[in-house]
Amino acid sequence: MERGSAAAPAPAPAEDGEGCAGLWELPVECCERRPECGRCSRPQKVCLCPFLPIQPLKVSTCLYIIQHPAEESRVLRTVPLLAACLPPDKCKILVGRRFSEDRYPELATMCRSTNTLILYPGAEATNLEEVAVSASPSVMIIIDGTWSQAKDIFYKNSLFRLPKQVQLKTNISSKYVIRTQPTNTCLSTLECAAVALTIMEKNKSIQETILRPLQALCSFQLQHGAQIHHSKEHLLKNGLYDKPMPKNKRKLRRMELLVNNVKI
Repeated sequence: MERGSAAAPAPAPAEDGEGCAGLWELPVECCERRPECGRCSRPQKVCLCPFLPIQPLKVSTCLYIIQHPAEESRVLRTVPLLAACLPPDKCKILVGRRFSEDRYPELATMCRSTNTLILYPGAEATNLEEVAVSASPSVMIIIDGTWSQAKDIFYKNSLFRLPKQVQLKTNISSKYVIRTQPTNTCLSTLECAAVALTIMEKNKSIQETILRPLQALCSFQLQHGAQIHHSKEHLLKNGLYDKPMPKNKRKLRRMELLVNNVKI
């Protein structure tokens, strides 16, 4: 620049919105939800119906799935696959956090029945294999949600402490490998139902039939970029847990128990 020459004046600031004026004229694409299959509730392009039983399984046990509202919106939830394997009158889904006798009289009646069991692990729970199931049709209540959500629902609804509490005594590892579990033997809602029905109906083929669509779902997701999720227990024991350790003493104690193979 030569001495004495003045610098070019800076351009005047554009008025509010003037710089974006052209954006308002761009076409807007409508975001449409992909069409879903009416049976498996999966998008039609990735329908899992070929892996479902041709006809719903014939069972005498009726399942009541108590679903936390957060599970209802999950893309890879397992309850729709479970429901697709069973007759509609044998798999009833109730969504919510709180269940009072006034709002759910049918559920309250079921909870008071001696033929009703609730699947929830704990010190007071009996192994399902040890429970003598009566000849009359039985009812099994299963809570669908994360472990913290299930705990909240179980302990804050007095109705769910009326039925006999049972748990599964199994060493099988979860096939639901696209979602992180607390321990290697924690099972998804579908897997819990499959194992429980196999025991109650005394029919080993039930478990294989119900697990088939879950295995297909996980296989498809892994083929299209999903990663295998090891349990928190596995990550801690192998030094692979890369998240900050909790400051809460109770949570830290629970993680120590996982590492030391203590049942929690």
